[in-house]
Amino acid sequence: MTGALVAGAVVLAFAGAWQLAGAHGEGVARSARRALTRVTAGRAGTLAEAALALGVPERLGRAGLAGRVSPAVVLAGKGAGAIGGLAAASVALPALPGRLQLVAAPLLAVAGFLAPDALLDRTARLRRARLVASLPDALDLLAVGAASGRAPAAVMREISARGAGPLAEELAITVAELDCGTGQAEALAGLRERVPGGELGALGATIERSRRYGSPLAEQLSAQASALRADAARRVEEAASRSAPKIQLVVALVLVPSVLLMILAAILAHSGALRRSLR
Repeated sequence: MTGALVAGAVVLAFAGAWQLAGAHGEGVARSARRALTRVTAGRAGTLAEAALALGVPERLGRAGLAGRVSPAVVLAGKGAGAIGGLAAASVALPALPGRLQLVAAPLLAVAGFLAPDALLDRTARLRRARLVASLPDALDLLAVGAASGRAPAAVMREISARGAGPLAEELAITVAELDCGTGQAEALAGLRERVPGGELGALGATIERSRRYGSPLAEQLSAQASALRADAARRVEEAASRSAPKIQLVVALVLVPSVLLMILAAILAHSGALRRSLR
């Protein structure tokens, strides 16, 4: 009951603050900016500066949500997560020992504050996995284009126009930068920064090496595509080898007991006939 009352008090306090902000929005905003400036030692005085200080735009870019979700929404989610963590702590505190009560509330508030970052990082990992999975086919297309004498930028433009997924989106950004006058080295460096990892870094290095020194581009791109496919096959084999103990555990704990229970049920069902036959 005490936890429910504390949670209700937190919700009512939040609602009152929201109402007060609606009535005196400009004054509250100025006070919030001053408090934010003091807390961050002058590094963030606005929501945009706070988002930059927390690395929100970079996380949104890696997750592919830069044009769909604004940093203000993420900051609002972090604040709501912190309030939700405090509400959850108010409910869980009565069931915890005395020492843990002092630690649980701050930890849950911090966990709620960091939850949007964890979700963005997970989205970025899944997006990068999809991008790497589609990269060998794109490398084969680039190799065919290079063998026929076409520029890599032209092939990238076709891949971004006809393809779909995170790789097509990133190549579209790279092609747009090239069309706006950005040098090829700078555009490829931006591609490596947006998608961290060695796969796209190797692609950019190969294209730049071919441009500077005239090394055969098609052969190197084909070799990279083969290496990526071999890495993907090795990861599948490793996942399959890790799944074997799990299958054995299921067999030992589920299938074998179920078969033994069926045999025991059959024995019990025919126990009378067995006793008569033994007599």
